[in-house]
Amino acid sequence: MLKIGTKAPAFAALDQSGKEHQLADYAGRWVLLYFYPRDNTPGCTAEACTLRDNYSQFIEAGVTILGVSSDSVVSHDKFATEFQLPFTLLADPEKKLIKAYEADGLFKRISYLINPAGEIVKAYEKVKPTEHAAEVLKDMKYAK
Repeated sequence: MLKIGTKAPAFAALDQSGKEHQLADYAGRWVLLYFYPRDNTPGCTAEACTLRDNYSQFIEAGVTILGVSSDSVVSHDKFATEFQLPFTLLADPEKKLIKAYEADGLFKRISYLINPAGEIVKAYEKVKPTEHAAEVLKDMKYAK
Protein backbone atom coordinates (compact mmCIF):
# COMPACT_ATOMS: atom_id res chain seq x y z
CA MET A 1 0.00 0.00 0.00
CA LEU A 2 1.29 3.48 -0.84
CA LYS A 3 2.21 5.78 2.02
CA ILE A 4 0.13 8.73 3.18
CA GLY A 5 1.67 12.05 2.13
CA THR A 6 3.36 10.70 -0.99
CA LYS A 7 2.62 11.92 -4.49
CA ALA A 8 0.06 9.75 -6.23
CA PRO A 9 1.66 7.95 -9.20
CA ALA A 10 0.83 9.46 -12.59
CA PHE A 11 -1.27 7.34 -14.92
CA ALA A 12 -3.03 7.25 -18.26
CA ALA A 13 -5.91 4.83 -18.85
CA LEU A 14 -9.02 4.52 -21.00
CA ASP A 15 -12.49 4.85 -19.52
CA GLN A 16 -15.67 2.93 -20.37
CA SER A 17 -16.16 5.16 -23.43
CA GLY A 18 -12.59 4.75 -24.70
CA LYS A 19 -11.54 8.25 -23.59
CA GLU A 20 -8.09 8.61 -22.02
CA HIS A 21 -7.81 9.96 -18.48
CA GLN A 22 -4.63 11.03 -16.71
CA LEU A 23 -4.17 11.90 -13.06
CA ALA A 24 -3.00 15.35 -14.23
CA ASP A 25 -6.52 15.93 -15.60
CA TYR A 26 -7.71 16.10 -12.00
CA ALA A 27 -5.12 18.52 -10.61
CA GLY A 28 -6.76 20.86 -8.14
CA ARG A 29 -9.54 18.36 -7.32
CA TRP A 30 -10.11 15.64 -4.76
CA VAL A 31 -10.07 12.13 -6.25
CA LEU A 32 -11.24 8.82 -4.86
CA LEU A 33 -9.28 6.25 -6.83
CA TYR A 34 -10.83 2.90 -6.04
CA PHE A 35 -9.56 -0.46 -7.22
CA TYR A 36 -11.85 -3.46 -7.46
CA PRO A 37 -11.34 -7.02 -8.71
CA ARG A 38 -13.96 -7.47 -11.48
CA ASP A 39 -17.04 -6.01 -13.12
CA ASN A 40 -20.35 -7.75 -12.39
CA THR A 41 -19.28 -9.67 -9.30
CA PRO A 42 -21.42 -9.38 -6.16
CA GLY A 43 -19.00 -7.36 -4.01
CA CYS A 44 -17.84 -5.10 -6.81
CA THR A 45 -21.39 -4.42 -7.92
CA ALA A 46 -22.43 -3.62 -4.34
CA GLU A 47 -19.52 -1.21 -3.96
CA ALA A 48 -20.18 0.52 -7.29
CA CYS A 49 -23.91 0.84 -6.58
CA THR A 50 -23.26 2.25 -3.10
CA LEU A 51 -20.92 4.85 -4.62
CA ARG A 52 -23.59 5.55 -7.26
CA ASP A 53 -26.30 5.96 -4.62
CA ASN A 54 -24.13 8.48 -2.75
CA TYR A 55 -22.79 10.19 -5.87
CA SER A 56 -24.51 13.53 -5.24
CA GLN A 57 -22.81 13.72 -1.83
CA PHE A 58 -19.43 13.09 -3.46
CA ILE A 59 -20.13 15.91 -5.92
CA GLU A 60 -21.10 18.22 -3.04
CA ALA A 61 -17.86 17.28 -1.24
CA GLY A 62 -15.90 18.03 -4.42
CA VAL A 63 -14.71 14.45 -4.94
CA THR A 64 -14.24 12.84 -8.36
CA ILE A 65 -14.68 9.05 -8.31
CA LEU A 66 -12.48 6.90 -10.54
CA GLY A 67 -12.92 3.13 -10.44
CA VAL A 68 -10.16 0.85 -11.72
CA SER A 69 -10.04 -2.84 -12.56
CA SER A 70 -8.23 -5.01 -15.09
CA ASP A 71 -11.44 -5.47 -17.07
CA SER A 72 -11.68 -4.13 -20.63
CA VAL A 73 -13.24 -0.92 -21.89
CA VAL A 74 -16.13 -2.98 -23.30
CA SER A 75 -16.71 -4.75 -19.97
CA HIS A 76 -16.66 -1.41 -18.13
CA ASP A 77 -19.11 0.07 -20.62
CA LYS A 78 -21.58 -2.79 -20.06
CA PHE A 79 -21.12 -2.62 -16.27
CA ALA A 80 -21.57 1.18 -16.12
CA THR A 81 -24.62 1.03 -18.40
CA GLU A 82 -26.32 -1.87 -16.62
CA PHE A 83 -25.98 -0.28 -13.18
CA GLN A 84 -26.27 3.37 -14.34
CA LEU A 85 -22.93 4.33 -12.85
CA PRO A 86 -22.40 8.10 -13.16
CA PHE A 87 -18.63 7.99 -12.57
CA THR A 88 -15.59 6.96 -14.58
CA LEU A 89 -14.31 3.39 -14.72
CA LEU A 90 -10.75 2.97 -15.96
CA ALA A 91 -9.66 -0.14 -17.83
CA ASP A 92 -6.26 -1.48 -16.82
CA PRO A 93 -5.92 -4.85 -18.59
CA GLU A 94 -2.11 -4.74 -18.41
CA LYS A 95 -2.34 -3.89 -14.67
CA LYS A 96 0.12 -1.00 -14.94
CA LEU A 97 -2.04 1.31 -12.83
CA ILE A 98 -2.98 -1.50 -10.45
CA LYS A 99 0.69 -2.33 -9.83
CA ALA A 100 1.72 1.34 -9.51
CA TYR A 101 -0.82 1.73 -6.71
CA GLU A 102 0.06 -1.62 -5.11
CA ALA A 103 -3.49 -2.85 -5.64
CA ASP A 104 -2.54 -6.12 -7.28
CA GLY A 105 -3.32 -9.44 -5.72
CA LEU A 106 -6.17 -11.88 -5.86
CA PHE A 107 -9.47 -10.10 -5.17
CA LYS A 108 -7.74 -7.04 -3.71
CA ARG A 109 -10.00 -4.09 -3.00
CA ILE A 110 -8.15 -0.89 -2.08
CA SER A 111 -8.84 2.83 -2.45
CA TYR A 112 -6.89 6.04 -2.18
CA LEU A 113 -8.14 9.52 -1.40
CA ILE A 114 -5.97 12.00 -3.30
CA ASN A 115 -5.99 15.70 -2.42
CA PRO A 116 -5.99 18.60 -4.90
CA ALA A 117 -2.17 18.77 -4.71
CA GLY A 118 -1.98 15.16 -5.95
CA GLU A 119 -0.95 13.65 -2.62
CA ILE A 120 -2.36 10.54 -1.03
CA VAL A 121 -4.10 11.62 2.17
CA LYS A 122 -5.90 8.38 3.01
CA ALA A 123 -5.51 4.75 2.00
CA TYR A 124 -8.34 2.28 2.50
CA GLU A 125 -6.80 -1.17 2.63
CA LYS A 126 -9.72 -3.32 3.74
CA VAL A 127 -12.70 -1.89 1.90
CA LYS A 128 -16.14 -3.16 2.84
CA PRO A 129 -18.21 -2.70 -0.35
CA THR A 130 -21.45 -1.46 1.24
CA GLU A 131 -19.72 0.81 3.79
CA HIS A 132 -16.99 2.38 1.68
CA ALA A 133 -18.93 5.39 0.39
CA ALA A 134 -19.99 6.43 3.89
CA GLU A 135 -16.44 5.99 5.20
CA VAL A 136 -14.95 8.24 2.49
CA LEU A 137 -17.66 10.89 2.89
CA LYS A 138 -17.04 10.93 6.65
CA ASP A 139 -13.31 11.39 6.04
CA MET A 140 -13.99 14.23 3.62
CA LYS A 141 -15.64 16.22 6.41
CA TYR A 142 -12.25 16.37 8.12
CA ALA A 143 -9.99 16.42 5.07
CA LYS A 144 -10.55 19.97 3.95
